[in-house]
Amino acid sequence: MSKIAATFSALKAHKKTALVTFITAGDPSPELTVPLMHAMVAGGADILELGVPFSDPMAEGPVIQRACERALAHGVGIHDVFGYVAEFRKTNQTTPVVLMGYANPIERIGAATFIAKSKAVGADGAIVVDYPPEECEEFAAAMRAAELDLIFLLAPTSTEERIAQVAKVGGGFSYYVSLKGVTGAGNIDTVEVAERLTAIRRHVQLPIGVGFGIRDGATARAVAEVADAVVIGSRIIQEIESAGKDKAVAAVQTFVTGIRTALDA
Repeated sequence: MSKIAATFSALKAHKKTALVTFITAGDPSPELTVPLMHAMVAGGADILELGVPFSDPMAEGPVIQRACERALAHGVGIHDVFGYVAEFRKTNQTTPVVLMGYANPIERIGAATFIAKSKAVGADGAIVVDYPPEECEEFAAAMRAAELDLIFLLAPTSTEERIAQVAKVGGGFSYYVSLKGVTGAGNIDTVEVAERLTAIRRHVQLPIGVGFGIRDGATARAVAEVADAVVIGSRIIQEIESAGKDKAVAAVQTFVTGIRTALDA
């Protein structure tokens, strides 16, 4: 059982919803990445998504695009991201870490190198936004062989065929994009989300996380009624932007604590 699967299993036994939180590696500065990771865990995050900076993050709204630009301005690349995970693992061996990004950095270093480095530093899986499931069965198999989960996105527009393909090759959990748009684009219709998750679960046996529009405790709690996990990214980046570098770590921990409290209420 993967670390991600074990986390979901333990949470389910305690009737808790997983909290998955996202930051972009290297934002607002490289030296704050690992402290921010620890702050999210201290606030109650169950799984961390660590964004690999990329110059054209097509699924991201302006908030995460700005985070990528700041990280790239610091010269942060995929090898730095591996380093942050290794540093995090020196004091935290239990919280799953998922690398989230795009195909270009992986293709640049090679899939085999990406998998080997991810495994070596203690990452637990990856989300590659522009790797469609029907075109990366070999990559998914290689990830599974390394005991890493390859997590796929599903959207309101996903066809039955696409959902079935994700069920075939995906691991860890499935990430349902609640909005027809980019990250942080609008408000979630929880009734529509519930209907779509019911349809997805006819094919997908993995836990389902919902993201792309969760901004506060009330929204998180509503989504938790129908999902196995809530995923928050843009709103955390906004906390970092508002707080500034000196106060970013404390601000993120406080925000995540508020979401965890709402989920457990």
